[in-house]
Amino acid sequence: MIWPFKPKKRKQIARIEITGAIASETRKRVLKALKTVEEEDYPALLLRIDSPGGTVGDSQEIYQALKDIQAKGVKVVASFGNISASGGVYIGVGAERIMANPGTITGSIGVIIRGNNLEKLLDKIGVSFKTVKSGPYKDILAFDRETTPEEMQILQDLIDASYGQFVATVAAGRNLEPEVVRSFADGRVFTGEQALALGLVDRLGTEEEARRWLAEWAELDPEKVKMNTIEEKKPILTRLLSGQVARPKSRLGTCLDWVEFELATSGQPLWLYRP
Repeated sequence: MIWPFKPKKRKQIARIEITGAIASETRKRVLKALKTVEEEDYPALLLRIDSPGGTVGDSQEIYQALKDIQAKGVKVVASFGNISASGGVYIGVGAERIMANPGTITGSIGVIIRGNNLEKLLDKIGVSFKTVKSGPYKDILAFDRETTPEEMQILQDLIDASYGQFVATVAAGRNLEPEVVRSFADGRVFTGEQALALGLVDRLGTEEEARRWLAEWAELDPEKVKMNTIEEKKPILTRLLSGQVARPKSRLGTCLDWVEFELATSGQPLWLYRP
């Protein structure tokens, strides 16, 4: 007989990982996991972030979902791993408390738009494009011509507006004045130790220390409380075929993922750290 009621997790901690570049698939997965946290009545969530950031809208939706779930009583601690930069910071400040390793790479608060200008290459191989458009800026950042000064100003205005949203969110999330945030939000990166001095994080420590901190805050026994990582379950055959069971992704596979991300987001404003 199948019990018709889902077990509640009032004495357990949920864990969600955000790894790699943040895009639509990350958003879908994390929002689904946050829904599970709510439905299964977890009192606390450990958010592990190891990401250089990514797309603006996806980062904003994850941040807002974190604020919504905390409004329903769930305590959230963010744990920054090797890197939590740009959009990773934006999501992180959605948690009430943040812990980073002393050597975590974080910061990179800012916005970037990248386009590709292949005009000289196309001329060299004798390829040209004919464009019919409804307005002068419809093909802004087209890859077959230079961007005009007027277009550059339009893009700069867009960047400035997105940057203002980023600064305002960090200021609100970390209880800092916007002017203070702007003083270090120029794209530079920090160690976790430097971020602590700036007020971007609350404590330095490992993920395990973040877990214990969260357990104590939620009035759970750190020695006994169970922590469940919420992730999509895939059939064993799928995992075997994709190599998830046998071996981690190769360096070539990782590079191809980045190329795919760069092509998919060309011309979009990004909250992304790319050394």
